Amino acid sequence: MASLPNFRPKQLSLGPLETEILNLIWDLGSATVKQVHEQILTNPDRELAYTSVTTVLNRLTKKGWLACDKQNRSFVWRPLVSREQANSLWAYDQLQQFLAVGNPDTVAAFADHLDQASVEQLEAIADKIRAARQAREEQ
Repeated sequence: MASLPNFRPKQLSLGPLETEILNLIWDLGSATVKQVHEQILTNPDRELAYTSVTTVLNRLTKKGWLACDKQNRSFVWRPLVSREQANSLWAYDQLQQFLAVGNPDTVAAFADHLDQASVEQLEAIADKIRAARQAREEQ
């Protein structure tokens, strides 16, 4: 997983269509409204107005996920964070919400309901935290 980026979008929460269009932009690298619209319409069962794509791209720009550049007579949208950085941001946000519970007993109560793979994953995370702390102390 990528480390947390220095840049953080203003708003992390995204709706389903925003997420879909952001994924398309990540896949394409950068794109015009027309390119995004055409990608969505490759699904024959899908209908979406061109203006709706424009609205969502503008919303993603206002939320801080995309930048819009004028190239010739077209506007081109590009991501401000990579998909990997976004996944790190979302994971960090989820972790912060989980830890905000604040009561160790409440958090620990989940341990009784974890399967072996989850327990091993938590142990691996704890090992990485210990190693990172030890590396910091040795510096």
